[in-house]
Parts: sequence; structure tokens; C-alpha cells
Amino acid sequence: MEFSLALPRQAVGIPMVRRALGDSLCSLGVTEECISDILLAVTEACANAVRHGGPANRYEVETSVGEGRCDVRIIDRGQGLVRVPEQYPPSDAENGRGLLIMQAVVDEISFDIAPGRGTVVHLRKRLDWDDDVLFSRDRVLAAV
Repeated sequence: MEFSLALPRQAVGIPMVRRALGDSLCSLGVTEECISDILLAVTEACANAVRHGGPANRYEVETSVGEGRCDVRIIDRGQGLVRVPEQYPPSDAENGRGLLIMQAVVDEISFDIAPGRGTVVHLRKRLDWDDDVLFSRDRVLAAV
């Protein structure tokens, strides 16, 4: 399954991404915990695209689910990430935890950074399956 979304560089688009991706993964029988991890990472990446993706008016989210994993690319046309932080910022800092949160909840994260032309954040997570959902879906399909 693959889909892509082009969204305005406004926070209002983030819930749309969460809904489309979350509903898709749920319908496939992915566990709630796995979906939550993916949605947390995608939310952080989209928030960064909204905040830092200028001067472009939009950003894109490309999703591919297959072979037991979910791949999501968040693409913006901003100035590009300077560097990935190596540790969490001080507890009184208002920002700076997003990249580290993403690293904590997905299996792989990579960045394609072109200073002045944008950033692609690539998130990859192995999917965990909800056996009860898969069993119910297989029974319904077998009965048809």
C-alpha cells in the first residue's frame, strides 16, 4: 500500500496525516502500540516541516507499507537541517526534542539534507501485528 499527501505548511494538516496513516495501519491489523510509535514520529517530523519548511507553502508525506514494515518520508523545501542533536536539550528548553523522540520510537531514521533546498526525513519501522484483528479478518474473508 502506498499513498502520498501534499499539505499546506500549517499545523492543521498534521491531524490529516495522522488520521490517514493511523486508519490505514489499523485496517491492516497493526498493533495499537506500533501505530502510536509511528504516529508520534510522523507528527514530530511534520511539525518540523511546518515550522522549518519555508519558504515553500507546503510539504509532502509519502508512505509505503509492505514487507512487514512502514516507510514514511516527510519532505520539505526549507533551509535544511544543520545537524542532528546528540542529546536531549536541558529540561527548561522549549524545543529540540523532536528528532531524538523520533529516533526513540522507530527502527531507522535518516535525513537527506540539501542546505537551502530542503530536508527529507525517512522513518522506517517494523510492523507488529495484532493477532486478534488478523484472525477476525481472516475468518470474515473465509466466510465470504
